Amino acid sequence: MRKVTLFIAMSLDGYIADRNGSVDWLAGQEPDYDDMESYHEFIKDIDTVVMGWNTYHQVATELSPDEWIYRGLTTHVVTHRTMVSTEEIKFTKEDVCSLVTALKQEEGKGIWICGGANIIHSLIRENRIDRYHISVIPTILGSGLPLFPRTASPVGASADGGIKLKCIKTQLYNGITDLIYEPR
Repeated sequence: MRKVTLFIAMSLDGYIADRNGSVDWLAGQEPDYDDMESYHEFIKDIDTVVMGWNTYHQVATELSPDEWIYRGLTTHVVTHRTMVSTEEIKFTKEDVCSLVTALKQEEGKGIWICGGANIIHSLIRENRIDRYHISVIPTILGSGLPLFPRTASPVGASADGGIKLKCIKTQLYNGITDLIYEPR
């Protein structure tokens, strides 16, 4: 069965975007350093990307407006908008948890949960993430979109209400710390 991985960066204080939704703070401590080394390793085992509309829109209009950066991967964009799908970008109104459950049953490589907050929070709440790959950026934002929701206990949570994890790997580069966990 395919593995569902949340691969995302967050500030040291737990935010995935600042209060304006911007991610222009996503960099390590040295501006000219290549911060993509863990991404390049991660993406080798991925062929499917899942994201929400806001993440899609930000990638397509701000971060890479001239070229779709996930070319060669099948991207599923969960949205309430009616959009025309292409071979690589599939727009869907399907519930993200149902979508991910169906994708896991298909043949293929790993499934990357790319963002945004509502997609991530739904999958955490339903305990549908097989691996958490979190890159902690050396920045304190003070406020913004939190990575982890402050809501009811996730499905399958332990008696104290949490999801117990085990650390698979850590990595440090350019002040960024990658933390990789799987459920125990």
